[in-house]
Amino acid sequence: MPKRIAPLTDTKVRTVKPGKKPKKLFDGGGLFLLVTPSGGKLWNFKYRFEGKEKKLSFGVYPDISLAI
Repeated sequence: MPKRIAPLTDTKVRTVKPGKKPKKLFDGGGLFLLVTPSGGKLWNFKYRFEGKEKKLSFGVYPDISLAI
């Protein structure tokens, strides 16, 4: 059974602090926010195609927000 992940909130995304290593904040379903050591926040989507893992980038937070 897959692990249940709580959806990200705008408050969580805004207040996350960069660390020494890049960190990933998962939203579920393959969507995650990559927080770089320099403070950049990048939206990515991880999926599988023909058995291989692929990654699609959507853009930078806050240009691309959590709003639908």
